Amino acid sequence: MKRGLAKTCYRFFSTLANPTRLAILETLNEGPKSVGDIAGRLRQEQSMISHNLKPLEKCGFVFKEREKKQQIYSLNAETMKPLFRLFTQHSDKYCPTGGRCLSEKSLRKRRKKEASRQLHVTHG
Repeated sequence: MKRGLAKTCYRFFSTLANPTRLAILETLNEGPKSVGDIAGRLRQEQSMISHNLKPLEKCGFVFKEREKKQQIYSLNAETMKPLFRLFTQHSDKYCPTGGRCLSEKSLRKRRKKEASRQLHVTHG
């Protein structure tokens, strides 16, 4: 990791470490929306959505454009789409039980099973 990147990584992950912000990002993954649209979709107050959009915008996770009298927010697809793919891949592999992480025992079983599959693929 590049020296001095720790502060950036901390800000990056601490901005994401909020259920409302993650729900906003997931909602914007479907397409651009106004604050009111996001609030309605998430059943939250508009002020709560606006409050949580600020750090997402500051970190460049979302972009804002004015359309007439509304602010329309869109996902920074360049950053967030690969991140969503990575989260999905990780979740499918290591957290298949509804968001709970696998136990150490389950992880060992999974690794053995994967090693066995690899062995059959290379020698099969």
